[in-house]
Amino acid sequence: MRRTLVRRSAVAASAVSLALLVTSCGSSEGKKEDAEPSAPAASAPAAAAAKGKTDAELAPLLLTQAEAPKDSVVKTPSAAQVAAHAATTDKAECKPIVQAASMAPQGASAGVARIQVGGTSGKAADPNASEADKAKAALEMLAGATGTSVTLTSYDGKGAEEAFTAFKTAGTACAGGFTMKQGGESLKVDKVAAGDAVTAGDEAASFLADLGDAETPMAGQLVVVRKGNTLATFSVQNVGGKPALPKDVIDAQVKKLG
Repeated sequence: MRRTLVRRSAVAASAVSLALLVTSCGSSEGKKEDAEPSAPAASAPAAAAAKGKTDAELAPLLLTQAEAPKDSVVKTPSAAQVAAHAATTDKAECKPIVQAASMAPQGASAGVARIQVGGTSGKAADPNASEADKAKAALEMLAGATGTSVTLTSYDGKGAEEAFTAFKTAGTACAGGFTMKQGGESLKVDKVAAGDAVTAGDEAASFLADLGDAETPMAGQLVVVRKGNTLATFSVQNVGGKPALPKDVIDAQVKKLG
């Protein structure tokens, strides 16, 4: 289904050099003469800025099937699937929200890794059912879906903090809604509001986004958790109502980040 939010946020330590003023004894006449000051001690090298993790370093930090919540299925999206999720928006200030919803890195990340933790409820239609019944069954299954997209991104220096702040700022700036384009299709987001409270990592924020579609109203919940210089972004959707917070997925994934 194309209408979806899931498819579609150093401290340089400096050392103070001390120049030592050395005095020496004077001549036989007893006169003291100041010796030439010694060359200033070389400044200690600045502490290296925190380095972000690469794609290869982030991949082992993603949840595995064995670590995921019971009855869920963990899959790695293909490059084609990730490309299909790509989205743009008519409001620059809403870009971090759209990026979170489309598994895209926020800001200039050093690396990215993704999985989808999914599960469906409901019963599939009989293969011989009418097209209308098949469509109805598909919607019923989506309405109970628990699919969550998980994206890890890591940053150099304070990049993770800056990306997290940008996500929080976007949630407030885009409260009145915006339009996003995904897969060549324009989707109207009616509003963005505060999501369920999340306590995880060093800081966390969540927002609910409602899609304006009278036929199949949808909502998405976006959660970003910062752990050190890594962001874990969670995007979950639901048809016909507010999506449940994937707390078990969030807790398990953040725990694995250390």
